[in-house]
Amino acid sequence: MNLRIGLTAVLLLSAASGLAQADSTTAVPYHYGMPVHVAKVISMSEPETQDCKVITADMKYIDNAGKPEEITYRKLSDACSNQN
Repeated sequence: MNLRIGLTAVLLLSAASGLAQADSTTAVPYHYGMPVHVAKVISMSEPETQDCKVITADMKYIDNAGKPEEITYRKLSDACSNQN
């Protein structure tokens, strides 16, 4: 009986870890001309900075096929819009 419970626990844990890995996405760096098929933006983030400089921002989205994706891109920081 204990063997059956142990085996069931191992199977459940391995299934849960497989689902967690399937949900995680790795960010792909954007390059000019790269096709990006965005159906819905989930979040956009960038590091906080007081300086006007080029930073790496991140966007998480759902593509046209319903798959979660993540992309990084270079942009001017938000601090640039506050400077003259």
